[in-house]
Amino acid sequence: MDEASGSWQQGGSTHPMEVVWERICLLLKERVGGVLYDRWFADLELGSLHEGRLSICVPSIMHECWILDNFMPVLHEVLTEVLGTKCEVEFVASSTAQEPIKRDQPPVLEVARQMETAPVVREVIEMTAGPLFNGDQRLLRSISAAGINHRNSFETFVEGPNCAYSCAVSKAVAEKPGKTYNPLFLHGPVGLGKTHLMHAIGQEILRNKPKKVVRYVTSESFTNEYIDALRHGSVTDFRKKYRKVDVLLIDDIQFFAGKGSTQEEFFHTFNDLFNNFKQIVLTSDRAPSEIRNLESRLVSRFEWGMATQIESPDLETRLAILRQKTGYWSVQMEEWVLTFLAENIRTNVRRLEGALMRVAAHVSLNNGKLLTMPVLEGLLRDILEEADTKNITIDWIQKIVAEHFDVRLADMTGKRRPASIAVPRQIAMFLARELTKSSLVDIGEAFGGRDHGTVIHACKAVAAKNKQDEFRRVIAQLTEKIKRR
Repeated sequence: MDEASGSWQQGGSTHPMEVVWERICLLLKERVGGVLYDRWFADLELGSLHEGRLSICVPSIMHECWILDNFMPVLHEVLTEVLGTKCEVEFVASSTAQEPIKRDQPPVLEVARQMETAPVVREVIEMTAGPLFNGDQRLLRSISAAGINHRNSFETFVEGPNCAYSCAVSKAVAEKPGKTYNPLFLHGPVGLGKTHLMHAIGQEILRNKPKKVVRYVTSESFTNEYIDALRHGSVTDFRKKYRKVDVLLIDDIQFFAGKGSTQEEFFHTFNDLFNNFKQIVLTSDRAPSEIRNLESRLVSRFEWGMATQIESPDLETRLAILRQKTGYWSVQMEEWVLTFLAENIRTNVRRLEGALMRVAAHVSLNNGKLLTMPVLEGLLRDILEEADTKNITIDWIQKIVAEHFDVRLADMTGKRRPASIAVPRQIAMFLARELTKSSLVDIGEAFGGRDHGTVIHACKAVAAKNKQDEFRRVIAQLTEKIKRR
């Protein structure tokens, strides 16, 4: 692009950027369809195109997230076709824009724009988006060059009991890279934030120590680069690239298993960096000793420093994540919807965030129409998790409820009927009905020989009170405790 004239040169011809952008938009509309284009691309504006980097202005952070997660392949395809060359894309969310709202704009987006001017929400947006860098484009470029996602910072990481230790260790590494916890090995099931913490470490180091050379790479990319280096006789360049860094971040190290030559090369890279006090951070879906077909000498080195596990978040942490995201995306969501998502997507934070985005997009596309439970369940049918109830018994439910309300276990089956006992007993009956396959008769029998009509009455009473936020929160907490068995 010629910055002075706002034109694009291709094949000896010069084209005004307005014409080029119009062509990009027309192709995008053809590829994704009119409805999706109008929703996600119609309000995009061209920022700049310079040195192979295309800047695109988006009306909200939610637009950026949705396009990144769903449309990047087709966007890159269209850009390459129109521009004749590959280019990097960066989005700039206009979170402080004050342009008038379009008449046909869905109500949820009108609310989003109003929220963006509210002090609390603006603080969240400024903390998690571009303003985090205070206009420091150099920092943003260095983070991008390192392969790090700028959205994955310590500020945007929701810390809960499941990951408090891992988060503390990660911050210590970011503060003194190469001096404490080297290597750092983060492990746990997919979608729980290992990559986020890894990126946060790299980002924090670049912010406080800008001269440090940081490189993030997946184990698959490392392997493919090494294979290409062998094929083209450029192994020396490959080694310089990875052995001249100050901080090496490698994701999903378990994929090195069974790849002998890659393991050999990484073994020597690891030794070189470690002996020169360079920081190494690794992630895996399992502990080092549990990775099959990984050389024992690598396992022993991975265990030299600190290996820490990230577990599935509890209900409160999942709710905190969802609330942070609604603020981040400037979308309005009823509390019962967030509670439903947190209760039914328990083991994967990435899936939880994807579900929230799907719901937010649905509400927006349907002109802000309020959700109903059947619609929500249908929308998320493919990602909701089945409740693991095979080990849950009525005795266990009675124990958990009795402990929570500080009543005697005997009161669950006794005849006493003061409210301090009757309400917990009704809640226990309700949860037994929800979390076990026991019949009404069996439940009544387990609660001191009561008839099935009493159980029905208890379930209806609890269901009526469950419309209250505080009461529903108690039921959710008890359900979470019961399912942890």
